[in-house]
Amino acid sequence: MVCHPAFFLPPLARVTSRPSGPAKSRASTGKHASANSRRAGSKKPFDIDEMMRRIREAVASFPDAAMFALRDLGFGSVFQQLVACIISIRTTDEVSLPTALALLSHAPTPRDVAALSVAEIDAAIHASSFHEPKARQIHEIARRTVEEFGGELPADEELLRSFAGVGPKCANLALGVASEVKRISVDVHVFRVVNRWGYVSANTPERTQLALERVLPEQYWIEINRRLVPFGKHICTGERPKCSTCPVLEYCRQVGVTEHR
Repeated sequence: MVCHPAFFLPPLARVTSRPSGPAKSRASTGKHASANSRRAGSKKPFDIDEMMRRIREAVASFPDAAMFALRDLGFGSVFQQLVACIISIRTTDEVSLPTALALLSHAPTPRDVAALSVAEIDAAIHASSFHEPKARQIHEIARRTVEEFGGELPADEELLRSFAGVGPKCANLALGVASEVKRISVDVHVFRVVNRWGYVSANTPERTQLALERVLPEQYWIEINRRLVPFGKHICTGERPKCSTCPVLEYCRQVGVTEHR
């Protein structure tokens, strides 16, 4: 991993793909491209150290990302973090954190969860989206952890991704939060923000992860999710981001931003 020094502009980590859907007119495409070009020309070179420092300060008053908050409440094992991440899929932090606590406070270990029925797990996580399939997945993970690994889930990415319903986002986030294994987890907020910055250019979360691995200093691989989740929820929002009060506006290329506050 190459750690770029301050005020050095790393090349965009481009992963190109032709978007689906109806093609825009050449005039419209040219207009937006010209606007983005003008914006980029007026921006400072990326200084990721300064950007992370400013974002850290800007989000200090907002609730922490759910899985980091859960760890700080004492639920920081790989198993607990993986269960929490499964619960969080298609579910807001405001719902997923208390839902994970409802289950893990009652059944904190893989043996405790395996001893529950799928119906009991479902009742505990009922507030989350798609709770029924999640309950089956969580029970199966607990059962395998007890039967195959003596009740302790190893910190192994390949193993975690072998479980049904566990993709790279959950595996990387669980490992990063629970064991400080350096992995980048790209959720909807990280995906939107780093591409909006123009720090990378990729059209899926998976490709964004690979692109970030090429340019982001390893010291931020875990922290970037922790900071950009509240940053993306409260400042760099999906629609009409708060560019006028953004602490890193002078670095952000505002890619794709057509309207902001």
